[in-house]
Amino acid sequence: MTAALCGAGLASFAAMYCTQALLPALSAHHRIGPATAALTVSLTTGALALSIIPASVLSERYGRTRVMLISGVASSVIGLLLPFSPSLGVLVFGRAVQGVALAGIPAVAMALLAEEVDASSLGSAMGRYIAGTTIGGLAGRIVPSVVVQVGTWRVALLACSLITLAGTAVFAVLVPRSRFFTPKPASVRAALRNLAGHLRNPVLAKLFAVGFVLMGGFVTVYNYLGYRLAARPFGLAPSVVGLLFLLYLVGTGTSVVAGRLADRRGRPLVLGAALPIAVAGLLLTVPPSLAAIVAGVGVFTGGFFAAHTVASGWVGAVAQRDRAEASALYLFSYYLGGSVAGAFGGVLYGVGGWSATVCFVVVLLMAGAALVALLVRDNGFRIGRRVVAGVASVK
Repeated sequence: MTAALCGAGLASFAAMYCTQALLPALSAHHRIGPATAALTVSLTTGALALSIIPASVLSERYGRTRVMLISGVASSVIGLLLPFSPSLGVLVFGRAVQGVALAGIPAVAMALLAEEVDASSLGSAMGRYIAGTTIGGLAGRIVPSVVVQVGTWRVALLACSLITLAGTAVFAVLVPRSRFFTPKPASVRAALRNLAGHLRNPVLAKLFAVGFVLMGGFVTVYNYLGYRLAARPFGLAPSVVGLLFLLYLVGTGTSVVAGRLADRRGRPLVLGAALPIAVAGLLLTVPPSLAAIVAGVGVFTGGFFAAHTVASGWVGAVAQRDRAEASALYLFSYYLGGSVAGAFGGVLYGVGGWSATVCFVVVLLMAGAALVALLVRDNGFRIGRRVVAGVASVK
């Protein structure tokens, strides 16, 4: 199951961020600013966010693996067509459509794990799945950045689309038959009732907000970091900037470690530590030192993936029923944050440069830390131990 979901995670994240490393090239080709070029990322994540909940509802009726497979195939086909876009408008529209097609994978993967994996191992399994998504995110960024150095952005986009197709094929071959899935009628009224119930849960509501600020900060950093490194005093080539995405491997490791620590030591402790670590890493990127930037982005990336692993696993543990809808709400907030904050971060970068962008992301992450503190205060969690009040089954 985990290997199959790693393939699905690779496919979805390679497709989702295939234009992120190409933003400077798109700016140069179309003569547009960073904020406009970033629409090829923010509109994709925005369309995905809006499609998460409908995809989740469909998975309740037609099955988790079926929805994920259709999503992977559709996004692969769209991705293979995108390099032939005749204009920027067509490319942006195609990326939005691809976001809709992609929604079935992240919308269902978390619920599938929560159903098929024992609760005591859920954190570790979630960590391995998210590790797969980090590899997909790495491939979706570093492959285009290398290819664009020797070809055009169209060739680079095509290369990334082939990775999405390969990940989908891995999922199709390796995914086992679901053991615990029970089909339910696709009722809009029932889905809305379940969603409302999750939103009334104070623990889940705060975790949804944590997802928003996490992804908002992460997308903002990686959207505009390439512009900073391509400009003075660095002047790095796209292929060299692309090597910075190798720091995604830090996230691969911290995802697994954070999941295991959350199972053993408690989610509040791990999540509460991951956010300040991400802030510390981000602050290291402010001085005009390439070594400091590399170190800072590595620390930031590790902290982000650790936090996301714990927060997403926590949602699955708190939601004892209708987990697909709970996971969908978390991911809706998560990707909406990437779309909204990622776009706004481009405006700030254009006005105040990298320092303004860093300040914005620090505010987002500190808001997330405040939400975790409220979770501990309001629900009686003991850091590193089982819950002694509130949701008693959650660590």
